[in-house]
Amino acid sequence: MRVDGTPYHGVWIDQDGWSVRIIDQTRLPWAFEIVRLTTVGEVAHAIRSMQVRGAPLIGATAAYGLCLALRRDPSSAAMEREAAMLLETRPTAVNLRWAIERMLTRLSDTAPAERVRAAYDEAAAIAAEDIATNEAIGRHGVGLIEARAQAGRRVNVLTHCNAGWLATVDWGTALAPIYLAHERGIDVHVWVDETRPRNQGAGLTAWELGKHGVAHTLIADNAGGHLMQRGEVDLVIVGTDRVSRTGDVANKIGTYLKALAAKDNDVPFWVALPSSTIDWSIRDGVADIPIEERAASEVATVTGRAMDGAITTVRVTPKETAAANPAFDVTPARLVSGLITERGCCAASEAGLLALFPERR
Repeated sequence: MRVDGTPYHGVWIDQDGWSVRIIDQTRLPWAFEIVRLTTVGEVAHAIRSMQVRGAPLIGATAAYGLCLALRRDPSSAAMEREAAMLLETRPTAVNLRWAIERMLTRLSDTAPAERVRAAYDEAAAIAAEDIATNEAIGRHGVGLIEARAQAGRRVNVLTHCNAGWLATVDWGTALAPIYLAHERGIDVHVWVDETRPRNQGAGLTAWELGKHGVAHTLIADNAGGHLMQRGEVDLVIVGTDRVSRTGDVANKIGTYLKALAAKDNDVPFWVALPSSTIDWSIRDGVADIPIEERAASEVATVTGRAMDGAITTVRVTPKETAAANPAFDVTPARLVSGLITERGCCAASEAGLLALFPERR
């Protein structure tokens, strides 16, 4: 996707052929800054601090992190140690584990002297496959928007958090069908949830939609149900960080409430995901998907641009008030209209997923 006419990916190898470049998402939308990562520790910090975020991008970035680790020490002991460290950075997004396990599988039988080259090859393959996968999600999902397009009337899509190209290597998941609809000339408009407490919708989704020229309107998180009641939402498309084999969906906190409102108002609620986000080992997502608990400061403070142009963080709660900050919630499969994957759309159920991925039976 493009920023002011220049194409970018979510993560890429620098011109030196070995270091890693990312867009610092903690600086958006106020500043567009590229960060160069040269050590596995820097990659771990980038993931933990959410300089990079979004399940697919976390996985691809972690794969390159292992490459950097092996440049310093290609031994099996070091490889296992650094892989374990990377796995601890974010607990909910299953793509992180998927990417690291894929890297270890590729490298475990590779001689230490050959591991660096093999690691970079495998990480590049993960990144390239993510781009192709997300483009396929867009092709399979755009029909949902086309089916609601009518002459002279916009299609209004509501999304939550950021599941665009900033959350992936390119294209995005939930936003991929929207970008493709826009490119096909469909009059599509996006209701963008602000997505407290980190405001990924307000700061990231609105930013990338604006850069790509897609019509959008920012709304408070709690406005979605009201818009659905008024018939101003044609469908909801969100991303996900982990999906159980039975179709339960873990996504940014607040997604469950959107699904409840959509169900009550007969608004289709779709979830877009690459197959690497499916956790085939979990059947009950509500009970078994781990939910990351982040710092209370994210709830108690807000960062923005002051009237004088300075970027500043301010506290919005009484100093003595405690705050809880679960980063995700789980939407039960019964509230999900369907799943959009790189192999097509299916019901949010074990049968639906296995129809697309029969090798998992």
